[in-house]
Amino acid sequence: ANIVYLNGAPTDNNATLFAQGAHKVLDGFPDFTKVAEQAVPNWDAQQAATIFEQMWTQHDGKIDGVLAANDGVGNAAISILKKNRAAGKIPVTGQDATLEGLQNILDGNQCMTVYKPVKQEAEAAAKLAVALLKGEKGQTNGTVHDPEGKRDVPSVLLDPIPVFKENVKQVVDDGFIKKEELCKGDYASKCKDAGIQ
Repeated sequence: ANIVYLNGAPTDNNATLFAQGAHKVLDGFPDFTKVAEQAVPNWDAQQAATIFEQMWTQHDGKIDGVLAANDGVGNAAISILKKNRAAGKIPVTGQDATLEGLQNILDGNQCMTVYKPVKQEAEAAAKLAVALLKGEKGQTNGTVHDPEGKRDVPSVLLDPIPVFKENVKQVVDDGFIKKEELCKGDYASKCKDAGIQ
């Protein structure tokens, strides 16, 4: 399979970490060939569409998968796939569980997104803040390397949730995305099919 990577902004360390993580997993699969990879300046969707269209043209449409760093970049790739009548035929990833990303999943144009529950992040941060205010050492479950400070920082690491059509409902049930927004118009029946009542 010919895979292209649309990475996030080169100025965003998160984007670098996302790309490193993707390569750590996908580079080990001999069936996948990276045919193109480019960072998207400022996470800009319009630039992402231009970049992906150039990749599509350069490879004569022989692209079998798009690893997009977030839902906005993924949607940009989907817009070019729609233009070339290939949307829904090629897996496109995303991240952030946005309204647009979830609707693309319900449409079958995006295969998945990544959901990081804000409530879990907020609770973990609040517990750490309270511990620090009390002069205590907060409870952590791992470390993250800080390359600039050249040190390992005690951290609370949470597991992100991959979201597919089968569990879009979880994002709605958590209140991260409102059902009224997600299930408007043509999406009402698609939401019902996905178990969102």
